Amino acid sequence: MGQLPQDRVCPSSPFNVVGVDYAGPFIVKSSRLRNSKHIRAYLCIFICFTSKAIHIEVACDLSTQAFLSCYRNFCARRGNPAEVYSDRGTNFVGASNELRRLSQLLSSPEHQNVMTSEAAMKQTNWHFIPPHAPHFGGLWEAAVKSTKRLLHVTLHGFIPDLEEFRCLVTQIEGVLNSRPICASATSSDHVDVLTPGHFLIFRPLNAPPQDPTLNDRSCLRSRWSQIQQRLNSFWKRWKLEYLTEVQHRYRWNTPDCPAVDGTVVLVMNDDLQPTQWDLGVIQSITNGPDGVPRVATVRTSSRIFLYPIRKLCPLPSQ
Repeated sequence: MGQLPQDRVCPSSPFNVVGVDYAGPFIVKSSRLRNSKHIRAYLCIFICFTSKAIHIEVACDLSTQAFLSCYRNFCARRGNPAEVYSDRGTNFVGASNELRRLSQLLSSPEHQNVMTSEAAMKQTNWHFIPPHAPHFGGLWEAAVKSTKRLLHVTLHGFIPDLEEFRCLVTQIEGVLNSRPICASATSSDHVDVLTPGHFLIFRPLNAPPQDPTLNDRSCLRSRWSQIQQRLNSFWKRWKLEYLTEVQHRYRWNTPDCPAVDGTVVLVMNDDLQPTQWDLGVIQSITNGPDGVPRVATVRTSSRIFLYPIRKLCPLPSQ
């Protein structure tokens, strides 16, 4: 197993180095009128290489101009990236006509030249991964998979209009950016985790709003210093806790993440609201007759209970 790329292990501002990919098509209504026609919508997904934060734009077709509009919207909201990685489209294999169209768009020299020129105007380097190597883009492929799964589960046969679809996609972006990626400290009643949202707004996306006391100009300098200190603290945690864990290498004939006492886990709970995560710590494990762990005693902030191992998800850094 190879080492992580340099862009994955060097601290930088959010979305300074990104990967981008398409997802779709999704069937939506062109308007809210009763007899409005159905159109195809696509998702343009950007993912930050360092913080794994996600930004999603909606495109209404597979033209270069639509992709360029998504890229310009992304730059307007997140800033111009220094490096952008994408595939060439030749790794899209399938019988679907839409996949063929998507492959033709991404692999066409005209499209690649336009995107390279647009990026060069903003001093951005655009990189294309080698043909027939989808594993080079595993980071953004995982983001596409998570986004499509949330969309299919949420829609479940329902056909939204374009405005509803954009609203749903934005909320899914918030759910993905609130996911825990690293556990820091645990106590008897609290589990502290690091999320992509910490690098975007300096706190979890599901945290209660803070009271900004900006009326007094004398406190502006101190507040700016506090923000810088919090940002440096997030990056220090990212480097010392998350980065050191994802660089571990295991033999492929052993479990990647065996359940052990003290592991911080996400409890699969269908009753939770979006952006809410049921975090717990494994206190003890009970093996089945075959010697394989089957049930665990889990401690959360409010209770201690037994839960099957298969419904406990360790954090990526565990």
